[in-house]
Amino acid sequence: MPRFLVAIHHPDDFDPATEDDATIRAIHQLNEEMIAAGVRTFVGGLHGAPRAKSIRRQADGRVLVTDGPYLETKEHIGGFWVLELASMDEALAWGSKAAVACRTGVEVREFH
Repeated sequence: MPRFLVAIHHPDDFDPATEDDATIRAIHQLNEEMIAAGVRTFVGGLHGAPRAKSIRRQADGRVLVTDGPYLETKEHIGGFWVLELASMDEALAWGSKAAVACRTGVEVREFH
């Protein structure tokens, strides 16, 4: 069965401590629903973009490690679910629930 990434996007200055109780409860309920449906294979939250490290291969073959995310953006992935689902339509339904629970943008992508 195909697997899908449901990624939560946060602004670069997002502070998880600012999430209210209603949001936290909604996320917990969504996790419980995913588990009950048997679709959740993995879930994870990520530290903010300022704590990221980027690794790039240089033209001379050396590897350069720098502070910060790989891409310069105003948002970053703050957390994600890996779901095992039959179709993109199912993934979009779960992604829609995630957008409501997390009160932020969500990206849905299928794994190869």
